Amino acid sequence: MKNPLFYRFSQFIAFIMGARVFVTLLLTFALYVSTFFLFNQEESLRNFVFDFRVHGIIFCTILSILAGGIINQFYDREKDQITKPFRTRVQNFLKQKYFLYAYIALNIFSLGIAGMISIRVFFFFLIYQFLMWFYSHKLSKLLIINNLTFVSLSLYPFFGMLFYYKTFSVLIFLMSIFIYLMLLIIDVLKDTLTKNADKVFGYFTIPNYFSSTMSRTIIVILLILAQICSGLIIWKMGLNSIMSYYFAASIFVQIISVFLVLNKARYSKFANLNMLRSWIFIGIISMLANGIHQHYFF
Repeated sequence: MKNPLFYRFSQFIAFIMGARVFVTLLLTFALYVSTFFLFNQEESLRNFVFDFRVHGIIFCTILSILAGGIINQFYDREKDQITKPFRTRVQNFLKQKYFLYAYIALNIFSLGIAGMISIRVFFFFLIYQFLMWFYSHKLSKLLIINNLTFVSLSLYPFFGMLFYYKTFSVLIFLMSIFIYLMLLIIDVLKDTLTKNADKVFGYFTIPNYFSSTMSRTIIVILLILAQICSGLIIWKMGLNSIMSYYFAASIFVQIISVFLVLNKARYSKFANLNMLRSWIFIGIISMLANGIHQHYFF
């Protein structure tokens, strides 16, 4: 006889993994840090804390991202059985119909809150939710478009907050290009690890469409562009802050990444992917530390 407590706990874990809650928490943290310390140039901490419109927008983002994770795993379920067998087995504790119910509920709840904030915010999230569904349903299998769309959707909420605060500058533009390139590199590297499964299930990705040499060349070119972008950011802001040191170190990280790309061993791909993912997280921490230093100690 099944232990009901264990079974319910397994269902809870299945939902967390299906909705990609941990990724959502990381994105939420990044959104709050970037909103207050990068996009928000004038508002005090007190005003920011009590700015319920901003918190409402971020909460709608969280709900929409959770819904996006659910619909993405719904369409990728067959492929995930090969590439992510453990997660798929855990998710089997919860029937797919419950994931779909949660997907609909999260989207409706998000749009309801967005509608109370403003009609523009409502349509902002309506478009976001449609694009996430359309990506999972159609675009995820289209060559190059899949990578560009995935990264664009990952950054969509950040651009939303950028337009909300109307904080436009050359420096923020360069930082946006930097993070876009880094996430694009990570996504293409991830595709190199699921190359065979993608081919079996009809996902046209750079690694399974082009030769290995061409795929590595594309990744190296993207890394060189990211290095150039890092250099331009340092030139623009000067080497006198925590964030500027981060971008200076990024150049060396990207050089190491180039060598790992040129190494054909499979462990190099894992090492490269984990290094770049960790570097993105370090960038968020650096932004937080830089913001605290400039606001309260400078």
